[in-house]
Amino acid sequence: MADSYTEVTQQTWGGRLKESLRGVVIGLLLFMGAFPLLFWNEGRAVHRAQALEEGEKIVNSIEADTIDLIYDDMLVHISGKTSTNDILIDNTFGLVAQQAIKLRRIVEMYQWEEFSHSETQEEYGGSSETITTYSYSKTWSEGLIESEHFKQPQGHHNPAYLAISSKTWHAKQVKLGQFILSASLVGKLNNYQHLPIPPESFEKLKEEKGANLHGQRIQLSYGSYYIGKTPDDPQIGDLRINFEFVKPTIISVIAKQMGSSSGPRLTPYMTQSGTELELFSEGTVSAKEMFSYAKLENTLLSWFLRVVGFFMMFIGLGLIFEVLKILAAVIPFLGSVVEVLCSLIAFFISFILTLIVIGIAWLYYRPLLGISLFVIAGLIFALLIWLRQPKQAQFSPQEITPPPPPLPLSPLLPALRPEVSIPKK
Repeated sequence: MADSYTEVTQQTWGGRLKESLRGVVIGLLLFMGAFPLLFWNEGRAVHRAQALEEGEKIVNSIEADTIDLIYDDMLVHISGKTSTNDILIDNTFGLVAQQAIKLRRIVEMYQWEEFSHSETQEEYGGSSETITTYSYSKTWSEGLIESEHFKQPQGHHNPAYLAISSKTWHAKQVKLGQFILSASLVGKLNNYQHLPIPPESFEKLKEEKGANLHGQRIQLSYGSYYIGKTPDDPQIGDLRINFEFVKPTIISVIAKQMGSSSGPRLTPYMTQSGTELELFSEGTVSAKEMFSYAKLENTLLSWFLRVVGFFMMFIGLGLIFEVLKILAAVIPFLGSVVEVLCSLIAFFISFILTLIVIGIAWLYYRPLLGISLFVIAGLIFALLIWLRQPKQAQFSPQEITPPPPPLPLSPLLPALRPEVSIPKK
């Protein structure tokens, strides 16, 4: 069976109009949701900046293998090697990872995947014709692809479930020198490496569970497990299982030193602005460098969320203005012109409103910068108004010639007419 399928659909002008009206609701939600996002982002950025400024002034660099109670409840900077005594085990496959911080099992299934590409042609009267091509290819995917929702499920059927799923194990206690790391710091240790399956583990698995697992043949292939007939010719439903682990490594941390009965811990530090402070870096990094990286990350995140807020407004207004495009689409060329004009209007409205919302937030959090932003937005708005005014031709006094005075009305005027003699026949 062909691995592609083409569908041609027709939509009337009324149907398109109804669909655009439904899009107005989504557009309003996007447009209105941009305002709280932009305002919240500015507050988050300011509080984060304040926390970093405060932390940079009070941080104390200490040794990882030395415990000094004088630093309890204070912000400390530590560099050293992580360690754990935990043993992580995957009981399904009997795989053991000694002194591993994390162990994860990655299960991929060979499945069908659907792709689609559409082209829409505007027609006179407001209707449209859409040509959609669906293509299918085989791929390894960790997630389950539901083939019953395919446009052409016949011949592209995937299994309904995964016999074995992916899973992650964490060490219960991880230390940095003599300090126990918080769960949030352990969560940032994600330098995974491939964990090859030793042949002895595979032989033990075969002895315990036989050559089949869940009714399918299991074999060792390039340091990973393979469930299926042959790895060189995978079939739909075959499984490929890899293992990865995080081993102890050198890291740098800025956090609060907190004493406890089980030993000193590193936990998030609460700043005076009410923001938690906890920094993490791979390798040996100084406190100054860590704060510099954190400030840069805060700036990049702030601008990213500002762009997200702007596009939420822009896309929302685009969906709202879609109604105007459909109304004008009875003539395809006119619909295209209206679409371009609506896009430009949506862009400038979104840009100005984004500046205004950020300015309002800065009036609350950063008054001086907020006033400056309002001035910029006002100048842009005034420029747009000026550009919309019609231009009038202006002339210099020398170019203006006064009209000649009107001739006076007088009964003598007929006498001033030249006489015309008519020859007699």
